[in-house]
Amino acid sequence: MAATAEKKKTASSKMKTKKKRTAPKKILVIVESPAKAKTIEKYLGRRYMVRASMGHLRDLPKSQFGIDVEHDFAPKYINIRGKGDLIKALKKDAKHASKIYLASDPDREGEAIAWHLAYILGLDPSDDCRIVFNEITKPAIQEAVKHPRKINLDQVDAQQARRMLDRIVGYKLSPLLWRKIRKGLSAGRVQSVTVKLICDREKEIQAFQSEEYWTVGMKLRKEKSAMFDAELTQIDGEKLSLRNKEETEKVVADLKEQALTVKAVKRSERKRRAPAPFTTSSLQQDAARKLGFVSRRTMRIAQQLYEGIELGHHGATGLITYMRTDSTRISELAQGEARTFLESSLGAAYVPEKPNVYAAGKKAQDAHEAIRPTNIELTPASLEKYLDKDQMKLYTLIWQRFAASQMTPAIYDTMSVTIQAGTRYTIRTNGSKLKFPGFTAVYAGADSKKKEKDIVLPDMEAGDSLHLAKTLPEQHFTEPPPRYNDASLVKTLEEKEIGRPSTYAPIIDTIQARGYVQRIDKHFQPTELGFVVIDMLEKYFKDIVNVKFTANLENELDEIAEGKVEKNDLLREFYGPFEQTVEKADEAIGKVEMPVEVSNVRCEKCGRMMVVKQGRYGKFLACPGFPECRNTKPLLVDTGVKCPKCGGAIVERKTRRGRKFYGCENYPDCDYTTWDAPQKETCKVCGSFLLLHRFKNGRTMLYCSNDACPSRIDHPINQELERIRARMEAKKKRDAEKAAEEAQKKEEKEQKA
Repeated sequence: MAATAEKKKTASSKMKTKKKRTAPKKILVIVESPAKAKTIEKYLGRRYMVRASMGHLRDLPKSQFGIDVEHDFAPKYINIRGKGDLIKALKKDAKHASKIYLASDPDREGEAIAWHLAYILGLDPSDDCRIVFNEITKPAIQEAVKHPRKINLDQVDAQQARRMLDRIVGYKLSPLLWRKIRKGLSAGRVQSVTVKLICDREKEIQAFQSEEYWTVGMKLRKEKSAMFDAELTQIDGEKLSLRNKEETEKVVADLKEQALTVKAVKRSERKRRAPAPFTTSSLQQDAARKLGFVSRRTMRIAQQLYEGIELGHHGATGLITYMRTDSTRISELAQGEARTFLESSLGAAYVPEKPNVYAAGKKAQDAHEAIRPTNIELTPASLEKYLDKDQMKLYTLIWQRFAASQMTPAIYDTMSVTIQAGTRYTIRTNGSKLKFPGFTAVYAGADSKKKEKDIVLPDMEAGDSLHLAKTLPEQHFTEPPPRYNDASLVKTLEEKEIGRPSTYAPIIDTIQARGYVQRIDKHFQPTELGFVVIDMLEKYFKDIVNVKFTANLENELDEIAEGKVEKNDLLREFYGPFEQTVEKADEAIGKVEMPVEVSNVRCEKCGRMMVVKQGRYGKFLACPGFPECRNTKPLLVDTGVKCPKCGGAIVERKTRRGRKFYGCENYPDCDYTTWDAPQKETCKVCGSFLLLHRFKNGRTMLYCSNDACPSRIDHPINQELERIRARMEAKKKRDAEKAAEEAQKKEEKEQKA
């Protein structure tokens, strides 16, 4: 009995010892977003816990200047309001972690976020606590964890300098705008230059004088061959210059009397090289041109593809490399994988002997790669069921561009023919035929929806006689430079070295939110407020809106990141002259009166004629009797078409997100609405007004507004509307399935817990 009791005591003692053992501490990895955390945690395993900082945790205070100019521009950082609970949670996790790795994004802003995290968690920035990766794949994450490094304080200083320069301009200049123009205005260092570019382009358009000119095309034939196109290019050895119809008619009449003889034929082979893989800028430009995406939308979708998409049993998988980059470099590993894939799927002829290498811009940070798929074998077709419509479009664009960049050139047989008409006239025509598709087998280039067509000419030799079948004189007018759209504005900002790739989308958003610029039909136009503010800045703050000055500042920020320039030296050099300029301008500038546009709408509260005002979300009507009368109304643009339900006017309206639609002025009593623009033109069958439907590719289609009209039975618009309805139903179904799947996972997790 005693022996048994002793055994029980020993067993009990062992159990107590077991209970006292604590679980081994985990390694804490902190990233920026929850989506990224979820993907990375899967790759690292149980020894790691991955948490998200949700971006910045510390910043300069909003309510005060926050920079001590007298003490070497010392910034006053505070924890961002609303992040208190998150900071507590991170500190708690850090306390129980065996090691901490800061894995914010691999750019200057990410480096600054890591530096702030180190301060909050009490880490030494000179310790090996920073890890970076260019793609969220298992090998890249595991490799990054093996090679931690210290925080790059030069990059942190460059980001701090940028933030403080923007704070100096914003907090010193904005109050001046409040006093001189109106309350609520603000000015930014880079945004002001961007608004100036748009204003300058608008002034060019307004000052442009259109001139008439004519071209003379023609249809030619050799003996019994098919007709081909040609164009008159010279008269008496001088470049064609026809300014009116009379001149053109004389030339055309004279041409018809001349004998046409082939003067020279030049045959050659032309190679067209594939474009470089995407950088942030070129991705935004191509997405704007081909997909109609604004910069903000492009970057949001690219972020989703980078952070990870659920791929069935494979779980969350990062599909593209880091999307904020100005480098065109591709790693040797990715090049090798691409070459193997392309050779097996297309053939050896499509793979060059040596990998294609593309020149990087002078400011490119080659620590990054270009934007590319993390795995080229994940083709767009294989991911179709996992990606939504926008993700699919952008991923396809990135995949095709990268694949093309590693392929051989397209080869064309070209033929250039010079034709002499009598002694005075020179005519030219060019033919081109695709000999080998090369990279165009996967990527069409400038316009992915239009393959380059062959232009076939009959076989010709010098001395051959040709027949003039038809002349095609055409009137033209010179056109002003086009307004900027998303693609051309981003391209201009990059060319002029204004801002960085990661800042283009926020710049465009900011200048619209401030009411300085509005997007009309996908093009940017300055508002009256934009013109007033830029005119004032040009007069008193030339440096702030000077393109070269802003570009030079960007270069100096780059030099800080490279350790060549001290942060405080740059701030000191900028702050002194700028503060003096602000003081002088405050004394010199009087109150700026904004031009007032009076409407024909009478205020029902006080009887005054309401005026048009520009707000954050566009124009609206306001009573000029403010502050005694505070009446406001939406500014409704009359389409000139009557409502089919009640006879009221159909007016232009906007959704909360700014999307344009059309509805009856008598809303809510009348609920007639349509997304398509009503036209004054009427249907020839039933007499109802027509609607103009705009497709995303820019194509338009007119159709009758009357659903019961016989013209609607076989009209393509019915098929289009049916496709839209089907897409919406499919999206609802996918969302419901996803919600059910997430609910099931949550329930299983709770049961396990």
